[in-house]
Amino acid sequence: MDLLGRVRALLADHPPAGTAPLDFLRARFDAGLAWVHFPVGLGGLGLARSEQAVLEAELAAAGAPDNNPRRIGIGLGMAAPTILRYGTEEQKARFLRPLWTGEEVWCQLFSEPGAGSDLAALAARAVLGEDGVWTVDGQKVWTSTAHTARWAILLARTDPAVPKHRGITYFVCDMTDPGVEVRPLRQITGEAEFNEVFLTGVRIPDAHRLGAVGEGWQVAQTTLNNERVAIGGQAAPRESGMIGVVAEVWRNRPELRTPELHQRLLKGWADAEVVRLTGERLRQQLALGQPGPEGAAMKLAFARLAQELSSLELELLGEEGLHYDDWTMTRPEVVDFTGREAGYRYLRAKGNSIEGGTSEILRNIIAERVLGLPAEPRADKDLPWKDVPR
Repeated sequence: MDLLGRVRALLADHPPAGTAPLDFLRARFDAGLAWVHFPVGLGGLGLARSEQAVLEAELAAAGAPDNNPRRIGIGLGMAAPTILRYGTEEQKARFLRPLWTGEEVWCQLFSEPGAGSDLAALAARAVLGEDGVWTVDGQKVWTSTAHTARWAILLARTDPAVPKHRGITYFVCDMTDPGVEVRPLRQITGEAEFNEVFLTGVRIPDAHRLGAVGEGWQVAQTTLNNERVAIGGQAAPRESGMIGVVAEVWRNRPELRTPELHQRLLKGWADAEVVRLTGERLRQQLALGQPGPEGAAMKLAFARLAQELSSLELELLGEEGLHYDDWTMTRPEVVDFTGREAGYRYLRAKGNSIEGGTSEILRNIIAERVLGLPAEPRADKDLPWKDVPR
C-alpha cells in the first residue's frame, strides 16, 4: 500500500471527528505515519523525509489532531533523533511512541552554572556502582520544560582523569526519581519558563545509557545539531513570525511611520525572507541525511533577526510599546511569542541568542567547521578535566 493509501486507511479506521485525539495519535504512530523517515515499527515507514509534507497535508485536510509539537519540541527535535541513532532496540521501543504522542514530555539536562557556553566543562558526576546502576550528583540550569518533563537527556562526567571532551557519558534520566529537584528560574519577562535542576544521588540504570561510556560528547553532537535546526529552521510561510507582526503594525498604523523606520522595515523584510528560504534549503539537506554545522548559521540568523524586529516594533509603537500586560510569575509549557504584547516580545527575544547555543559559540562553529578557519587556542584541550584550573 502506498503512503496516501495508508493515510486514507487510518482515517477510515479512526475518523478524527469520532476518535479521541490521543487514540488517533497512537493509531497514527502504529500505522507508521508519525515520522515517515523513521524505521518500520518505530512510527515510520523508512521513506524519504520529504514524504512527510504530503502526509501532513492529507491529515490536516481531514481535520486530524496534531501532537502539539511546540509543547514536546525537545523530545521531537532533540531526544528522538539521538535515541534513533544511538539507542538500543529496547530503548527505541520504550521511549519513541509516548514521546511522539506527547504522553511523555522530555527536557534536556546539559547546561550548568559553570558550563553553559563551554558545555564540555560540565561537572555533574555519574559513578557506576557494582549493581550496574549509575549515581548522579550535580546541578543543571536553563532547563526548559523540566517542570512538566517525564524524562530528560542528561550529560554527566564519568571520568575526570581524561581531557574534558572524553570523560562524558550520555544518559536518559527519570525526572520522577526522588533525587531530582526542579526549581523555577524567573526571567526578565516575569515568567519562569526555564528551571534549575538539582540532582542528588539520582539513580540511573546502565540500560538507560545512550552510546558508549566516555563517548557522550559525540552523542551530544547529534542532539545539539538537531536543537539548532529545531530552533532556527522551522518551516514558515512568508511574513510569519516577527516580520508578520511588525508588518501588520506598519500597515494598520500609518501615523507611526517615518522614512527611517520604513528603511529598517524593508531591510527586516528582506532579511526575514533570506532566513526563511535558507531554512527551507536546510530542511531539504536534512531530507538527504544528518544535520550538519550549517544549522548553527540558521539559528544564529534567526536570533539576530528576532531581536532586530522586536526592537523595531517597540520603536514603531513608542510609549505604547512599553506597556506590559502581566508580571505575575507563570510557568508556561510553550512560549507564546506572537500572542503577547510588544514589550514581552522585546524582552523574550533577548533569550534567542542564549538558548540552544549562544551566538558567540555558534560563530566559532561556523568559523571552524563550515569556513575551515583555524581553531582558537584552547589551553585546557589536552589537560585532564580534574587538573583544569577553576
